[in-house]
Amino acid sequence: MTGSGARLTFLGTGTSQGVPIIGCGCEVCRSTDPRDKRFRASVFVEYGGLNILVDAGPDFRMQMISHGISHLDAILLTHNHKDHTGGLDDVRSLNYIDRRAAEIYCERNVLEDLIREYPYVFKFPKYPGAPEWKLHVIDERPFILRKDSTDKELVWVHDVGYHYRMNDGSLVPTARCLDDMIDTAVPAAGLASPDRSHPRLVRGRGPSLAMGGAERSEESGLTEPAAGTIEQESITVIPIRGLHDKLPVLGFRFGDIAYLTDMSEIPESEFDKLQGLKHLTLNTVGYNKHHSHFSLAETLTLADRIRPDHTWLTHLSHSFPVHERFCKDMERMCQEQHIHSTVLPAYDGLVIE
Repeated sequence: MTGSGARLTFLGTGTSQGVPIIGCGCEVCRSTDPRDKRFRASVFVEYGGLNILVDAGPDFRMQMISHGISHLDAILLTHNHKDHTGGLDDVRSLNYIDRRAAEIYCERNVLEDLIREYPYVFKFPKYPGAPEWKLHVIDERPFILRKDSTDKELVWVHDVGYHYRMNDGSLVPTARCLDDMIDTAVPAAGLASPDRSHPRLVRGRGPSLAMGGAERSEESGLTEPAAGTIEQESITVIPIRGLHDKLPVLGFRFGDIAYLTDMSEIPESEFDKLQGLKHLTLNTVGYNKHHSHFSLAETLTLADRIRPDHTWLTHLSHSFPVHERFCKDMERMCQEQHIHSTVLPAYDGLVIE
């Protein structure tokens, strides 16, 4: 591998409806070119020995099957819209095959929505067969990803549900309350630590979250990493703050590859995180100004400002031409506007590294 060693596969490059759209007879939706068949936006990143998924939308199951993916070390969620979270129930298959809980990293507002949208996952005692998740709260500050420890193997107990098999052979329930399922991601060394409090169940008020500033308690299980204690198979992920209309969302940087989707604005404070990139992915749904996504003109302006070697367009709608023609159009536009980056549409199955 070149550069940072990160390898990114586009699992989906379509809008929230995908392409083709149900009932549409336009040229793009009728195209026989497989590059015009677009699942909902998602990527698979191989980096530092870890397998990382960004977003698990309604096409998650087929994306995993199509690419033969049977192990994930982490699922990162950019935001809480269904085209990015609607497939999370299907991690049940990976729970069973991989014998691990799904490690999900998301912001607090996304976590709140997951509790509302998947109440059976957070019901205690747990319903046998519900997906097993371990949630880690993040924000726009860099954090550490590392392989799950081997002392937490999931074991299925018939008619009871999953337990963890510990090193001594004993079985313990995976979770008995919301606090057991949630912690705060480990901050990257040498950088400001996130608020060490984490969302906690408000006693007697059902599945809602308290967002107060309580410091770490012994029951929370949260600890600051001591210097030199991070395991070898670990990486630093750099979140990139963006706005999706008025909704705060995250993109992510892995080495010299950055993936940004569902944004209409990047705060000025975030551009330093985007320097020195080899590959940058930006979303665009059409030619015209859009309230929650970049227009094509805006992506070209950003590509020229950030100046990665390569810029890839995702979250593409059927309003753009068929893939082959779109590539030619982009080459012409970049040449005419003197864009200091090659800008091309991504497609499902494209691999960059």
